Amino acid sequence: MSNSCNLGDPKDPENFYSSLKEKLETNHNFPEDYLFKFIILNEEKKITEIYRAFDDMKFTLSSKESKNAKYVSLSISAFVLDAEHVISIYKKVGEIEGVMSL
Repeated sequence: MSNSCNLGDPKDPENFYSSLKEKLETNHNFPEDYLFKFIILNEEKKITEIYRAFDDMKFTLSSKESKNAKYVSLSISAFVLDAEHVISIYKKVGEIEGVMSL
């Protein structure tokens, strides 16, 4: 199942996260493993910051560098309890400069 969906304008956080929560609850059967995808500059410090958002969680990770190795895509499958848990992770990662969430 794809995690991507049209959630409206991310510059309007209240509506964005409200829409995300509704779509998560409609399309997922929590608790479950949820696939998070991010693209970021290929800098160890930034990648480590993303990993910290998953502290104290069971997760698996795969990564792939762009052709010129300037960027890296991270796919992180983590066990989450509910839609609020997913949103809290997106909010933590969203505080990291330069991260694109997919």
